[in-house]
Amino acid sequence: MTEQTDLSPSIIVIFGITGDLSKRYLLPALYHLFKDDLLPVGTRIVGLTRQSMTADQLFGQVELCINEVDNICDPEGLRKIREATELLQFDPEKSEDYPRLLERLNAVEAEQGICMNRLYYLSIPPELFVSTVHNMGEAGLNASCQHGKAATRLLVEKPFGSDLTSAQALIEKTSAVFQEEQIFRIDHYLAKETVQDILVFRHSNPVFADIWNGQHISAIDIVAKESLGVGHRINFYEHVGALRDFVQSHLLQLMAVTMMGLPSTLDADSIHQAKQKLLSSTVPAHPAEAVRGQYAGYREESSNPDSSTETFAKVRLSIDDERWKNTPVTITTGKALDEKLTQVVVTFHTPDSEESNRLVFRIFPNEGIHLELKVKRPGFGDALEQAVMDYSYQHDGILSHPDAYERVLLDAVKGDRTLFATSDQVLASWRIIEPLIEAWRDNSKELKIYESGSTGPSLVQ
Repeated sequence: MTEQTDLSPSIIVIFGITGDLSKRYLLPALYHLFKDDLLPVGTRIVGLTRQSMTADQLFGQVELCINEVDNICDPEGLRKIREATELLQFDPEKSEDYPRLLERLNAVEAEQGICMNRLYYLSIPPELFVSTVHNMGEAGLNASCQHGKAATRLLVEKPFGSDLTSAQALIEKTSAVFQEEQIFRIDHYLAKETVQDILVFRHSNPVFADIWNGQHISAIDIVAKESLGVGHRINFYEHVGALRDFVQSHLLQLMAVTMMGLPSTLDADSIHQAKQKLLSSTVPAHPAEAVRGQYAGYREESSNPDSSTETFAKVRLSIDDERWKNTPVTITTGKALDEKLTQVVVTFHTPDSEESNRLVFRIFPNEGIHLELKVKRPGFGDALEQAVMDYSYQHDGILSHPDAYERVLLDAVKGDRTLFATSDQVLASWRIIEPLIEAWRDNSKELKIYESGSTGPSLVQ
C-alpha cells in the first residue's frame, strides 16, 4: 500500500550538504520550493558535513538561483531557506555522531512544539551507504519522532549496487533498517517534465490505446546522448561506465514508462505494478545484440592506458509477452557524441516502408512531443507527404516548469512514491543487463574506439 500523502512539516536531513550534488541540485531546488511556498510551514533543513561551517558560509558558496529566468534571487525566498537551514558537523564514518544527530532532531521538534516527518537524503559516496544505514538503525534514526506519530523516509541516489548480486545484498541490508515504503530510490529522469508527459499523454489520448502494441508499433528507440566527454566525473566513470550509469537505471525506467500496460488509474501502486510486469517480461540482454565503445582520448583522460570502461553502449532488447513480442527496443547512450539529445521514438507500422508514422517524446533539448503523419499532397494525384504535429514547451510559452529535483523533494515530503524505483524494479533492471556485465567484465577485445563528435559504433544488424 502506498504511504498516505502527508503535508505535515518535515525535517530534511541532507548527508553531505557541502558536496557537489547538494550545491548544484538539492539546495537550488529547495530554494525554489521555499520561494514558491510549496513546502509545509515549519519545514527545516539540517545539513550534515565534516567541515566546520555555518549555513551562511554554505549559502555563500552556492548559486541558488540558477533556475531563475534572470538568475536573480528573490529576497523573500532567500530569507525563508536561510532561516530554515542549520549545519551540524558530522562524520558518517563515526558511529558516535549518530546519537548526537538524533538528539538534535528531537530538539528541533521540541523547539517547534510539533511532531515532524523526517527525510534523510543520502548525498554521500556509494561505499558509505551500507555503514551509514546501519549506524542510523543502531541510533534509532529509522524511527519517527519521540513524542508522536510521523513518517521517516530515506532518500537514496543511484547507483543501487554494481550488479545483481551487490544490489540484492544492498536491498537486504537496507531492509533490515528501513521498511520498503520508507525507502525512496531516486531516479531524477522519472521526474523530468516530458517523462511525466509520456504517461499522461498515453492515459489522456485513448486514440493511441488500441494501437500501443507490437501489432502496430514496429520499433521503439530510446536515446540519451551527450556531446561532451566524461569531464570531472572521470574517477566515478572508471568504476561505473555507460551501461551501469544510464542503461540500468534511467533508460530502462524510460522503457518501462513507455511500454508498460496502462493502468486504469495513475496511482503509485498501479504504476509500479505495471512497470514491474514490463521489466520482468524483458528478455535479458544478449552480448550479440549489444555494442560498447570508448571515445578516443578517454584512456589519457583517465590515466589508465588499459581502461576497458565503456563510454558508449547500445543494446537491443525484446519483451517476452504477446503484446510486444514483435517489437525490438533499442537503447543508446554515450559520451562525446555528435549532439546532446534525449528522446523516446515510437515508430508505427505503415504500408509504405519508406515513410513512417513516428511519435517522438523529446526530453532534451526543446522539450515536447512531435508526431509525424502521412497526408495526401494537394492535387489530382495520390501522392503522400509527411505532415508534422509538434508541441513544444518553449514555443507554447512554457519557459519554466518544476526542476526534476524540485519534484523529487516535494513528492518525498508528500510521501508519494510514484516516481521512485522499487526494490523489485531495481533487481529486474540488473537482471536485464547482467549478461552484458559478465561478458564485458575486464574484456577489452570487443571495445570499439570511436571519434569524439561521431554517432558512436553501430549494432550489427
